Amino acid sequence: MEAVLRPRPRAARVLIADDEPPFVEMVEAMLADEQRIEVVGTARNGKEAIELALALAPDVTLMDISMPVLDGIEALRRIRKQEPDARVLILTGSSSAADVDRSRQAGAAGFLTKDRIDSQLVVGILALASE
Repeated sequence: MEAVLRPRPRAARVLIADDEPPFVEMVEAMLADEQRIEVVGTARNGKEAIELALALAPDVTLMDISMPVLDGIEALRRIRKQEPDARVLILTGSSSAADVDRSRQAGAAGFLTKDRIDSQLVVGILALASE
């Protein structure tokens, strides 16, 4: 019997947008061993997030709400205006209903508090990337 080689599925391409370098490094370390996910860039503010999201066309952008220059909600709005199919997962320290509502209204595909990323980040990324 002849072996059938199947091509390995392409890794989900992820952009991380957060202004806290230790948090970005932690997320990159969490994803480093995950062969189904590839970090393609990092942004430190909302303006950089827009530029990189449009240039790199990631499958999923992880976006912090509170960032300098332009906050994550406004960056999300602008990305979705230019790329309506862009998938953005909001990562934040806040779990306020107002932040969740603002994120959804701006077009977020999901919302994840930073205290839950250990258990839900990889699953969330892969779910959004496969939509």
